[in-house]
This record gives sequence, C-alpha cells and structure tokens, in this order.
Amino acid sequence: MLYTLYEAGYYASTPLRLAALATRQFWGSPLNPAADTELGRRLFATSDLITNLTRRYGKPAWGIDQVEIGGQDVRVRPVSVWSSPWAKLTHFVRDMSDLRRAGRRELEPAVLIVAPLSGHYATLLRGTVQAFLQDHEVFVTEWANARDVPVLEGRFDLDDYIDHIREMLRVLGPRPHVVAVCQPGPAVLAAAALMSEDGEESRPGSMTFMGSPIDARLSPTVTNRLAEERPFAWFESNMVYTVPGPYPGMGRRVYPGFVQLASFMSMNLEKHQEAHLRYLQHLMDGDGDSADKHLEFYDEYLSVLDLTEEFYLQTVDVVFQRYLLPKGEFFHRGRHVRPDRIADIGLMTVEGENDDISGIGQTQAAHDLCSGIPAELKEDWVQPHVGHYGVFNGKRFREEIYPRVRAFIRRIEEGFDRTRAAA
Repeated sequence: MLYTLYEAGYYASTPLRLAALATRQFWGSPLNPAADTELGRRLFATSDLITNLTRRYGKPAWGIDQVEIGGQDVRVRPVSVWSSPWAKLTHFVRDMSDLRRAGRRELEPAVLIVAPLSGHYATLLRGTVQAFLQDHEVFVTEWANARDVPVLEGRFDLDDYIDHIREMLRVLGPRPHVVAVCQPGPAVLAAAALMSEDGEESRPGSMTFMGSPIDARLSPTVTNRLAEERPFAWFESNMVYTVPGPYPGMGRRVYPGFVQLASFMSMNLEKHQEAHLRYLQHLMDGDGDSADKHLEFYDEYLSVLDLTEEFYLQTVDVVFQRYLLPKGEFFHRGRHVRPDRIADIGLMTVEGENDDISGIGQTQAAHDLCSGIPAELKEDWVQPHVGHYGVFNGKRFREEIYPRVRAFIRRIEEGFDRTRAAA
C-alpha cells in the first residue's frame, strides 16, 4: 500500500512540478530583463528547489569519458561484458593508443569493484572507479532495480548474489583482484572462500574490503542497533512492499529504495535541511558554482533502487541479526563457507575513523576469519578523519587510501610474478 501511495503522491504533485518548472524557465531565461533582479533570483531559486524536490531521480550516468594517466588524457568508454536479468558487469575500457602515449605498455591488473546493493546505484562509486582506472583494468557490478525485473524472472536472494560475484570473477580470468565496498563484503568473502576451496583459476588474487560489515557485532552503529532491536518479523511487516504498475516488476515484493533513502536522511535530517537552505541561498546570490556542487551530490544521493524482498530480508537475518559468517555458521546452498581455508589470496581491510555505518573493527574482523592467509599477505588501514563515504570517495580516498590499496595489489602481483618465474 505504501508504494502505491508513494506513486500517487508523485503523480498528484505533477501540476505543482510543471508550474514550478515553467516558473524556473521564465525567470532563468537570459531573454527576461528582470531575471537578474533580486525578485527574479528569488523566484527562480524557489521554483528550482520545488522542481528538484518533486521530480523523479533515475539512474545517473557514469560521466567518465577520460582519465588522466602520466599527464596524458586517456579516453574511457563503459562496455557491458556480461549480464543477467539482475546485474551487468561493466568494463571501463581505456583507449590503448592513449595508454601507450602515457607510457603504459604492459597489461595492468584486472580489478572487480563490487558495488553495494543497498539502495543506491553503482554510480555512487564514480570517484572509486576514476581512481582505480589510473592503474588497473576496472570492472564494476551494476545491480538491477528490482522494480524493473519482471516477476517471471524469478527470485534473487543472497545465494544468487554470491553466485553472480563468482560468475563475474570468472569473466575477468585468472587471479583478478576484487574490491568490496561496504555491504557486499560478507558475500565477496563467501564467494572467495568457495572459489579458493574449489581451486578455481579465477579465484581472487587479492580481496580488499572497504567499510564492510564482516562482523556487525563489533562497534555497533545506529544502523546495527536498529537491526538488533527489531524482531525479524518487524522488517517483514514494515519494510517490504509490492511494486505497483506500470513498472515491469509489478507484483514483486521489494524493499523500496525510497524507504532506504528516508531512513538514511532521517539519521542526519538537520544536515540535509541546512544543505537545501544553503542551495536556495546560493541561487538567490547568483553563486552558480556552489549550487552546481549541491546538485551534483543530491542527483546521486536521491537516485535509489529497490531490493528484492528475499535478498533484503536474508541480509538482515544473516549479516545483521544472526551474524552467521563471523560465527562460522554461514552456508551457501547447503555448503559450509570456510574463510579459514583461504591460503593464497591477499587480504586488505580499510575502515574510516568516523564511520557511522560500519563501525571500527567490523571490517577488520576478516583477518581473524581468514586465519589461513599468511601475515605477509595481509594489510589493514584505518583512515583518520573520514566517515563511511570518505572510505571510498573524496580527497582523502584519492590521496591516502587509494595509493595504499594500489601498493597492496602491486605487492600481490609481484608475488605472482616470482611464482611464475620460479615455475
């Protein structure tokens, strides 16, 4: 019922949105001689804010057309190299002639960046991708919006999620590197453990977990406490709704993205209100650069997708309530997942000092679980003065975190080279 009401509210606001859009165009037109007056700027700013607050936010574009490598602009184009109804694997292909001009002549390590399936699109990792493109062949998981997947395509649960990660790693070839950002950490660790135990050639060469809830019992945050305090039945009854028409997934039970967004925004409601008031003031003052930065952030932040009922509820149950992976009780399709049997996969964990989503220690727990990995193949880093988002985006990520991850991957690659040479 809530989903239907949400859609009804969107359509009911259409007259207001159209009126605001017309007002914005009128007072923003360079042909309007009164546009640059104080009244004109106020009317433009107010109508622009109303338009943005009531419009639909779709999947953002990646907008990565080039990356600078060695002082040379290297052209980039995203190419889908594998897909299912639930995801596609995107390869950011760098132009080879540009790479050669930049002095790169050898094939660089392949890295699979596993984006979170927790309400936002993979484009939230735009800064992460741009950083890794400087030194790697970059592949990214792009998860589907559950409301756009017809019911006839069946279910998509945590087991399917793990299977998808394994299939994508196989596409990359022997010993790729995998980076799990936030939510996919437990699933990536499970996939790596299964592939390692099976001796698959495509098992990861290294795995890097960034702000991941490997063991959500440690340093619990507000999000963790909510999952603990509420019974599982509460999540079933209050967080899952049916997709209405005219979406392709009509009739599918989902955890709507707008519910997730509302939960996140409520955690810092005053901060978001102040941000929008500043945006309004920037427009009235004619400060277009500051206003554009606000729009750039919120165009991404307000773009959300739905999760299937089964994936969402299993994640709540397995990761945030029963903690099956750190307790050694996690099974994938009836098979016991044993991270302690991983022996030849590098492990790096990255946490943020001020992370209010995955507290300190939750990601580091991977080191204790992977007791079979030698100490020389492990690394841990806690980044001072950053929150959850800063672990994988922003200035400190680019200047302090990414160089450490890059050096770690290179060290693992050098070990592979020595092994090949010895053979």
